[in-house]
Amino acid sequence: MTSLRVAPEIFQKFPDALIGVVAFSGVDNAGESAEVTAALRAEEDRAAAAFGGVSIPDHPRIAPWRAAYRAFGAKPKDHPSSIENLVRRAAKGQRLPHVSTLVDLYNAVSLRHLVPVGGEDLASVEGDVELAFAGENEPPVRLLGEPEPRPPKPGEVIYRDAVGALCRRWNWKEADRTKLTEATRDGFLVVEALPPVMRAELVAALTDLAEMVRGHCDGTVRTAILDDTHPETLLKAT
Repeated sequence: MTSLRVAPEIFQKFPDALIGVVAFSGVDNAGESAEVTAALRAEEDRAAAAFGGVSIPDHPRIAPWRAAYRAFGAKPKDHPSSIENLVRRAAKGQRLPHVSTLVDLYNAVSLRHLVPVGGEDLASVEGDVELAFAGENEPPVRLLGEPEPRPPKPGEVIYRDAVGALCRRWNWKEADRTKLTEATRDGFLVVEALPPVMRAELVAALTDLAEMVRGHCDGTVRTAILDDTHPETLLKAT
């Protein structure tokens, strides 16, 4: 049975990191939910108002991710974290395009709680998933929106399975291979936290996300939180 594990080296470098997991199975991700779209638009508007005139790089929910990126050799100006990317788009008045209900709702939750959120289709995952530092010979991966595959750089944080990276630079950009689509039935979502985001705040975001998946996509949902004392969880919801 497929599991998600955080390598001990990650917690050595980032001891207070928390990874919330929503594993789901048997969901209906087809079509567009007007209610989820409305929630996403409301969160975009709220973020636009909240970040107007604010230095986004210095915001307490953005700055820790920029520091983490620099710590593993990435330039956050060129490769912003997923939450910084969402906030910057919202601050410019840009609307996120509809991808699927799951993607729309996790983007809404990400903006609402100002934490990175992402997800993968379990049917496209090979073997177990690990959050780890990239090695010297990682296979090339084609990221969403990119024409050619490129290998992760040694030392950057990646999610990977037996084939290769699922997401590069922790939460910068996901692989096309395991993306969530309208055909997705089984998969998992991750909610990531670095201080000053505390466990209670992560639990609130994780609960919000799980309830939205149950409410709008049906299926079975299970949650877990990974930390330095509990670094692994199964990715099957049943």
